[in-house]
Amino acid sequence: MAQDRKFRFGIMGLTADSAKEYRETARKAEDLGYSTLYVPDHFVDHPFGPFPAMAMVAETTKSLRVGSLVLGNDYRHPVVLARDAATLDLLSDGRLELGIGAGWMTVDYEKAGIPLDPPGVRVARLAEALAVIKGLMADGEFSFDGEHYKITDLDGMPKPVQKPHPPIVIGGGGKKVLSLAAREADIVGINANLKTGKADDPGTAPSLNPANTDQKLEWVREAAGKRFDDLEIQSFAGFTMFTDDAKSIADAMAPAFDCSADEVLDCPVGLVGTVDEMIDTIQRRRDRWQMSYHVVPSEVMDEFAPVVAKLAGT
Repeated sequence: MAQDRKFRFGIMGLTADSAKEYRETARKAEDLGYSTLYVPDHFVDHPFGPFPAMAMVAETTKSLRVGSLVLGNDYRHPVVLARDAATLDLLSDGRLELGIGAGWMTVDYEKAGIPLDPPGVRVARLAEALAVIKGLMADGEFSFDGEHYKITDLDGMPKPVQKPHPPIVIGGGGKKVLSLAAREADIVGINANLKTGKADDPGTAPSLNPANTDQKLEWVREAAGKRFDDLEIQSFAGFTMFTDDAKSIADAMAPAFDCSADEVLDCPVGLVGTVDEMIDTIQRRRDRWQMSYHVVPSEVMDEFAPVVAKLAGT
C-alpha cells in the first residue's frame, strides 16, 4: 500500500534529571499529539542508553511510538540487536520504530576504542546487519554467511508484533547510505553528509541546502524504484527557532549553507519563524520532497505543539 504521506511529528528526547521528568516528557508528547519519541545513540553528550529509555517511554504511555534515531550498527551485533528490538516491539504492543545507521561520529569511535572503518565498509556492514535483523525477525531458522556476519540455523526469538518487522528508519546524506535506505528502510531520513565524522565541518551545512536536498531525494527515488511511493520521508529539524524576524536569522545563516536567505529557510535541518511560517515551510517541504515526518528537539515541543495540532494527520 502506498504511503499517503500525511504529516506526523516526533520529538528527540535526549536526557532528563530523573525518571519522573522523563516520564512527564513522554506523557506530554503523547498528550500534545506527537507520534513518536526518539532516542539518539552516541557516547558523547547523549548519555541515555536507547533501549532502557525507549522501554520506559513505552511503559508510561499508551499510544506514543518509540524509536531510535539512530542506533550505531558498529556498537551492537545484529543478533543481539534483533532480539532486543523484537522484545521491545512485543512488550510495547507494536510501537517500535527501529532506526539504525552505519555510524559516523568520529569522537564516539575514538573515545570508545572502536575501530573506525572507511565509510564504504561501514555501509556494507550495515547492509549485512539489516539482512540479519530481518531474517531473525521472520519465521523459522535463519542462516547468513557474509563478509562481516555469519549466522547458522538461528530462529530469532521473540518475534515482533509488527510484521514482517518494526518499521526500519535509516537516515543519511551520502549516495551509498541513502540508496541502501531506499532499498531496505520504511522511513528514510534526509540528513547532512557527515563523511568527515564531524557535525561542525564546513561542508556539513551546504550539504543540506535545497539544491543538495533535491539531489538526495533523486538518489532515494532512483534506488527505491517502484517502492518509493511506500517510503516515508523524514527530517530532524535540530535547529528549531521561534521568531518574528525569520529574515534576519536567514540572512545570518545563508553564507554557511551556501544558498540565498530565502532558500536557507527550506533547509530541512531547521525550522525558523512563527508558527504560521513553520506551517507554510513544512507544507512546502512535503510538496517538494514528499517530506511528511518531522522530528524536533523535546525542548521546543510545547512551542511547536500548535504546528502539530494544525498539521498532524492531514
